[in-house]
Amino acid sequence: MAEQTAKQPFDIDDAMQRLRVAVQPFPKAAMFELAAQGYCSPFEQLIACIISIRTYDEVSLPVARRLFERANTPEAMVRLTPAGINELIRDCTYHEPKSQQIWEIANRLVREYDGVLPCDEALLRSFKGVGPKCAHLALGIACGQPYISVDVHVHRVTNRWGYVQTRTPEKTLAALEQILPQRYWVEINELLVPFGKHICTGNLPKCSTCPLLSMCQQVGIENHR
Repeated sequence: MAEQTAKQPFDIDDAMQRLRVAVQPFPKAAMFELAAQGYCSPFEQLIACIISIRTYDEVSLPVARRLFERANTPEAMVRLTPAGINELIRDCTYHEPKSQQIWEIANRLVREYDGVLPCDEALLRSFKGVGPKCAHLALGIACGQPYISVDVHVHRVTNRWGYVQTRTPEKTLAALEQILPQRYWVEINELLVPFGKHICTGNLPKCSTCPLLSMCQQVGIENHR
């Protein structure tokens, strides 16, 4: 059976208002925190997202800052060499292939784009290892372009709500592009990452104290707090 968006009405405007309040006590999602700290160029955002893959925010944030203190432009990154990048990001997961990947991106930008990363999805997606999640985050945060970035939290939470009914993040992205108002395309990731990490968690979500409980269909939830 084809996966479809939920037919029951879900007030996304109300949900977003409740989410903004709910996540205030928690740390920001990593990429948005870096942007708030001034690391907001397309290049910095893309590289920081690569560092964050399969790595906790508590690790990826200081790693990204340490790298950018040494090199936050393609020209400076190329001069570091893959070995130098690897030494600076070695605390993150898969640091060796990531260091090579980061250097190759920087080198291509220096050679082909005068050391500037354009706000172009096709270009970002053409880099080895860069998927829609990182490309969309960089374009949304650094370029102000309307893109949805779907990670495990966005996928899990929107399906639990019953707002979408999909089995993979890729299908969640396609479904959200059809029904989510464009004004929320960037913000949905900013809010659902801390919400998913601290309230609507993978195991034992805190349903009893969740401010969205009255709106949520609790799809797939068997045990909760």
